[in-house]
Amino acid sequence: AETQAASEIRITPNGSQPSVKGAAQNFTGTVRVDGLFKGDVPARIGGATVTFEPGARTAWHSHPLGQTLIVIAGVGYVQQEGG
Repeated sequence: AETQAASEIRITPNGSQPSVKGAAQNFTGTVRVDGLFKGDVPARIGGATVTFEPGARTAWHSHPLGQTLIVIAGVGYVQQEGG
């Protein structure tokens, strides 16, 4: 459950948001998505911990406004268009 103080500070306790299975159109294999935060409109920011089981991967896609990846375990591979 998310709580909001009068000063617009939001506190979201760890584990308070449900895990969801990664959508089949976005992933191959078993992927779990744990949402961490999402900005209010007009903000376009959000964060999640995405857990990939062995052999799982994302479908080819792009992020026109950029993306920051923080690998907390294992190895991640990325590719940039043209490279």
